[in-house]
Amino acid sequence: MHHHAYLWTGPKERFDDEALRRPPHPDPPPAESRPELIQRHRQVAVEFPASDLPPLETAYWLVKPRSLVRGTWDEAKEAAAWLGEQLAAYATRFATEGDRDTTRLARLVDAAAVRLHSGADVSYGCYLERPAYLSLAVVTCSPNRMLPELACPCA
Repeated sequence: MHHHAYLWTGPKERFDDEALRRPPHPDPPPAESRPELIQRHRQVAVEFPASDLPPLETAYWLVKPRSLVRGTWDEAKEAAAWLGEQLAAYATRFATEGDRDTTRLARLVDAAAVRLHSGADVSYGCYLERPAYLSLAVVTCSPNRMLPELACPCA
C-alpha cells in the first residue's frame, strides 16, 4: 500500500463546475437521445480524466494525469506530513480565521495519518481569499479501498 498526493487551487467558479468533476456514466446515452445529451456525455468522457479539477470522489484522482501527482509515500505519516506542510503554506490565505487555527490544522493532520494508515483516502478543501479554493487529497493505492478497479498512476 502507498499514498499519492494531489493539490489543486483555482477559481471557485471553476471548482463549482461539478459536471467535470464527476466521471462519465459507464453507459453512454441511447442513440435516440437528444443530441446535446450525447454530446455532453462525450465531452465529459474526454475531459474528466484529463482535467486537473478535483473529482467529487477522492479515489478518482487515480484516473487523472500522472503529472498531477505531487508526491508518493509508502508511510501514512509521511503523506500526512505533506498535508500538514500544504495547510501551513496556504494558511495565511484561508478565507476565515477559524480555518487558520493551528490547533485545528494539527488535528486534521493527525486524523489524516490515522485514516491513511487504515487504507482510507483523505481529502480537505478550504476557501481562499479572492474567492479561490484549495483542494488537497491523499489517495491510498494498490488497491484503493473504495474503487479497487482503478489502476495506480505509477503503473
